[in-house]
Amino acid sequence: MKEEAMEQEEAVRRALEDYYRAGKPPWDTGVTPPELVALVEPPGRALELGCGTGTNAVYLARHGWEVVAVDLIGEAVEQARAKAAASGAAVRLLRGDATRLDELDAPGPYDLFFDLSCYCGIPPHRRDAYAAGLTRRAAPGARLLMFGYGPEAFDDPISGVTADELRARFTGWDLADVTPGTNPVPTFWFTLRRHPEESARDPR
Repeated sequence: MKEEAMEQEEAVRRALEDYYRAGKPPWDTGVTPPELVALVEPPGRALELGCGTGTNAVYLARHGWEVVAVDLIGEAVEQARAKAAASGAAVRLLRGDATRLDELDAPGPYDLFFDLSCYCGIPPHRRDAYAAGLTRRAAPGARLLMFGYGPEAFDDPISGVTADELRARFTGWDLADVTPGTNPVPTFWFTLRRHPEESARDPR
């Protein structure tokens, strides 16, 4: 079972690297989605999971947010650093695994987490770790804005996300909104909110 889990993680990494080697990844449109734009005020501290080439991290930073952004793929992080430098935006970019935040210098607490189709591609055995990592870093009342593909969008057995899964994995959070996307395959915008009485604990 452990070997199968490692194979799944490596397959995801290879697939992402292939997208960047081939050119522009399909999820990296270069345009900040209106769902994120709607949350830009008031600014606070944000952590982006799977930041790609940094379009949205730069957008938040230019609107007064203190931003940390994480991506698994080195090429993505390098492109994001170049984009941030060109725009003059102060973004702290980290190469690493969104399910292993304790290995990165990103202690929080954060007011906003943003995930543009990162979680939905994570192997199931790592998803509880993803949820736990965000929960430990969430300020009271923090929001998680997540875009994800439904399981029906893929032929493989590990990809996709549902509202029921998020309710089960994100204990201490409320699933405040689910809005279908406009893509030709099933997609959704999920908004989760950390219970206001809960407080983030420094995981270090």
